[in-house]
Amino acid sequence: MSPPIPDRLRPAVDRGLMAAFGTTELDSVTALSGGLSGAAVCRIRVGGIAYALRLTLTRDPLRDPARGFACMGIAAEACLAPRVRYASAEDGVAIMDLVEAQPLFEYPGDGGPLMVELAQTVRALHQTPTFPALTDYMAGMEALIGELRASGALDPAATAELFERYAELAGAYRTAPGDVVSSHNDINPGNVIYDGRRLWLIDWEAAFAADRYVDLATVANWFARGDRRAEDLLLATYFGAPPTPAQRARFEVMQVVNHVFAGVIFLNSAVAERPGAKLADRTLAAPALAEMHAGLGSGAVSFARWDDRVAYGKARLGHALDGLRTDEFTRSLAIVAAAD
Repeated sequence: MSPPIPDRLRPAVDRGLMAAFGTTELDSVTALSGGLSGAAVCRIRVGGIAYALRLTLTRDPLRDPARGFACMGIAAEACLAPRVRYASAEDGVAIMDLVEAQPLFEYPGDGGPLMVELAQTVRALHQTPTFPALTDYMAGMEALIGELRASGALDPAATAELFERYAELAGAYRTAPGDVVSSHNDINPGNVIYDGRRLWLIDWEAAFAADRYVDLATVANWFARGDRRAEDLLLATYFGAPPTPAQRARFEVMQVVNHVFAGVIFLNSAVAERPGAKLADRTLAAPALAEMHAGLGSGAVSFARWDDRVAYGKARLGHALDGLRTDEFTRSLAIVAAAD
């Protein structure tokens, strides 16, 4: 088993430890489970106190520690992310306070209070000094879709309708003036930490200045999961009033975009993990998204398993296609297009 801190990164880690704590001595170091990013996260203990150590292992235009650490610092200043003790974009090393996580299902209430705090957290994030720019969000989506299509992981015939309908969406949607804000872009349950009193956001690798509806749609798709009352509560809390028809329309269109984003990200990551591997089924056939989410809750589905990540990605794309076919989506897209 490889050590939690690769030998090649130990000098950079020692520089961070010395700058933050005046010592390079670690009481202990333990690898923490991570997401789909190209980073390693460790729990370290220095002087008897636990911290989180993040090591950038892969760099590309998205996984750029200069931008990610800048976004994390802004969020930490706003008390939305754990305190940053040290961050070096050059070394790709960051040390943060470690928030001891409690299961999100232990958040008190029937789900409503959690949705309210999520909405308040997103609103506070969007009011911070604007994050560095990266790309137009919809242009970034086109690049991710192009990567999946080029991989040949799915049969082109299986995704033809999905991507044709998505192209119509992309051609009609433009971010409204004033809607570019500091955006996390990946507020999923793995990036939301509950400490028993409040929520924290972590993992700022995908953060940049983007459309406010990206975060709102992401939160809704992961936490409301089609519950209209929960979505209404999210939007009413965020905006301070029930959403206008235009706001609701932008939200509903971006929900479909987010389903495509999640599906493409899961599948692209799976393909990258096993270069040359062929899917046993190259169609969008998969359990329904609601079934997958129920399985995640019960433990029957796990993102630790490659096959489950593939199935989840396909379920997200299938759900997006179902949404693109609805009259409600057509009306929402027409409202957005008319406003541009």
